[in-house]
Amino acid sequence: MTDGASRSDASPKPAALFALRGVTQTRGGAVVLRDVTLDLPPNAVTALIGPSGAGKTSLLRLLNRLDDPTSGEVLFEGRPVASYPVAALRRRVGFVFQSATMFPGTVAENLAIAVALGTGAPNASDVPNATAVLRAVGLDASYASRVASSLSGGEQQRVSLARALMTRPAVLLLDEPTSALDPEVAEHLLGTVDELARDRGLAVVMVTHRLAEARSYSAHTVMLEAGRVVEAGPTDRLFTGASSERTRAYLAAAR
Repeated sequence: MTDGASRSDASPKPAALFALRGVTQTRGGAVVLRDVTLDLPPNAVTALIGPSGAGKTSLLRLLNRLDDPTSGEVLFEGRPVASYPVAALRRRVGFVFQSATMFPGTVAENLAIAVALGTGAPNASDVPNATAVLRAVGLDASYASRVASSLSGGEQQRVSLARALMTRPAVLLLDEPTSALDPEVAEHLLGTVDELARDRGLAVVMVTHRLAEARSYSAHTVMLEAGRVVEAGPTDRLFTGASSERTRAYLAAAR
């Protein structure tokens, strides 16, 4: 084994990709997550939905230790996330933020920085081909030499996605990646994410306020409100026959 995130291929895979057990999170004296117990499935796109202030982003940030819970435990592939070296965990669990932030320099330099920050001094064989990664997110090779900060919002978000892919993650965490994009650009970006999930076997956990995105692109949906899980299950079931009256009311009001 080469780092703290490695696992034996012979080890049985747990039923849940991430498992939260009695997780509570406070920030500035306010409780943002309340005793959350939840399993997120492997090999699937999971959408986190709910009103503003529900705790969606707070939950997402726990999954690669951008934050740690005040109490309770978060597991990744059956291991406490706190047992992974942070850099090793974040190589496997990439994060794409709501607002694309570019490092100074070209797109190629942005991708190289991601590799350096994520892996230190990697072997050349461990580093994906930048041109191939750009093409995977719908940008041709000419983008490598362009100044990253000069790109449109949609292009910058694709660079953010490419940057996350440079560490060969097993999971992508997306925090409202389309919130600043117009609907057509947003649809193209999520179509790219959907292709990556299917073609590369990536798991995806995404926060979205756009219910059409959750319904179209996710297989599993979690409804949160006031820091609690209201309901979780297959997306089709939640949208067509939610068991919780509160879920039904939220979906109806948001249409």
